Amino acid sequence: MRVGLIDVDGHNFPNLPLMKISAYHKSRGDSVEWYEPLFSGHMDKVYMSKVFTFTPDYPYCINANEVIKGGTGYSYPDGGEELPEEIEHIYPDYQLYKDTFPDTAYGFLTRGCPRGCDFCIVGKKEGRCARKVADLSEFWNGQKNIVLLDANMFACKEWKDLSVQLIESGAWVDFSQGCDIRLMTDEKAEYIKRMKIKQVHFAWDRYEDKEKIVPQFKRFKEITQWDYRKLGVYVLCNFNTTFEQDLDRVYTLRELGYNPYVMLYEKDKLPAKHRLKLLQRWVNNRIIFRSCKRFEEYDGRK
Repeated sequence: MRVGLIDVDGHNFPNLPLMKISAYHKSRGDSVEWYEPLFSGHMDKVYMSKVFTFTPDYPYCINANEVIKGGTGYSYPDGGEELPEEIEHIYPDYQLYKDTFPDTAYGFLTRGCPRGCDFCIVGKKEGRCARKVADLSEFWNGQKNIVLLDANMFACKEWKDLSVQLIESGAWVDFSQGCDIRLMTDEKAEYIKRMKIKQVHFAWDRYEDKEKIVPQFKRFKEITQWDYRKLGVYVLCNFNTTFEQDLDRVYTLRELGYNPYVMLYEKDKLPAKHRLKLLQRWVNNRIIFRSCKRFEEYDGRK
């Protein structure tokens, strides 16, 4: 069987379902390749995967007996068909992205999140309970880097066992979706400290959490003794906060010794010269952010 793959979102980040589908078909003796409308010719089956709902659909004709579309970008909010168990738990085919993302393993140790935030689809898509779905060995086999896609691993009751697996791997660990500072304890911080981490990410989405989470940010820094270069915090803006609240979170995090990173909700709906976009450019450019201490002094047009 000739099988084609289409990463509708592009190739800026590995598509995990396509890597698993590729591994499954190769294990059956099928040939698998990226589908190219001008060069691939007729295919028996083509899989199209789309993660983001805002990504435009694939615009070209597909020459295949069967076309299968999947991923949150197609199925949300109505659910959608999940990968069969024999594909979901197969070791991914990392050869698909080996040139752009070498020596890196990607996967989920847990699924779900108890938070149910209005701006986030995880609670609706994966459930309001964080649960273990795999051991590290399911998608890691000695790679130098591990990128975790979990929404809230430390909300899972097996967080300690999973942390030990990450520690013992000796690989660089990236919690790509961030850790929940509201669930952080001294014990959890100690386990994170034992991991090989270039930078850990947290999130401060709700301004009203300030009184609760600021002491937790302070405590985590005291335990790890890491400086701002290893401490990142996603700051959600343009959802339900004022500009003054956004700026206050940025200043507070810098005073605490963390690196804020501004994430704009529905960024494409903001005018090009909106001050939130200016705030994002100022904060997310580390050189400018460190050299220009106040937003009021920054002029992104220069």
